[in-house]
Amino acid sequence: MKIYPTITTLVDYNEKLKEANTFKLEKVCVFFTGLNYKERKELLNKIKKTSIKEIPFAHIKNDMEEEELDFLIKNFKTQVFNIHTEKEYPLKYDYSKYKNLIYIENVYKAFDEEEIKNWAGICLDISHLENDRLLRPKICQKNIEILKRNEVGCNHISAVKDYYHLNEKGIKRYDDHFSENLSEFDYLKNYDKQLFSDFCAMELNNSISFQLKAIDYIKKLFN
Repeated sequence: MKIYPTITTLVDYNEKLKEANTFKLEKVCVFFTGLNYKERKELLNKIKKTSIKEIPFAHIKNDMEEEELDFLIKNFKTQVFNIHTEKEYPLKYDYSKYKNLIYIENVYKAFDEEEIKNWAGICLDISHLENDRLLRPKICQKNIEILKRNEVGCNHISAVKDYYHLNEKGIKRYDDHFSENLSEFDYLKNYDKQLFSDFCAMELNNSISFQLKAIDYIKKLFN
């Protein structure tokens, strides 16, 4: 299991870039979910000016062009990508060139096993799985059965609260991209270590400093 701090882009990422320099980080994951084409180029130009040398794992958007994936692989040695299901976010470009590097993430619905077969396998967001266990156990069980038959190539790790909140769509959620306490990662120890890959990204809007503390905490859970 390898866990990386992450630059998320649904919030201002500039402080995280400063922190990456402070900690002399050479490897981080990047989630491009909050940016358009121009903004993605701006972020990557800023990353070039930091200590960051590699982006092992990137969460890409459905509007990213193939050339953007080429750039990440060539310049930042990106090894795996994840996308949301095409039913939620139809792809605008052909990614067949990299289908063996792209994994499908579990979000609100049960996995579509036929869709997974078109790609490299599953990007398992453990917090989404735990949220389903708490609120939608039938979907959770179905996903667990599908996990037994398909490869988990990368992971997202977020916090899980001990209370539910309503997201922007008015849907109940226990999982959250902001953590207030390290104990919000205790749920992870209830899952088989085999469900965790060598590309685990902390999907948190928290500071890099907090993410690094969380990574140490999670590793201790499994030791």
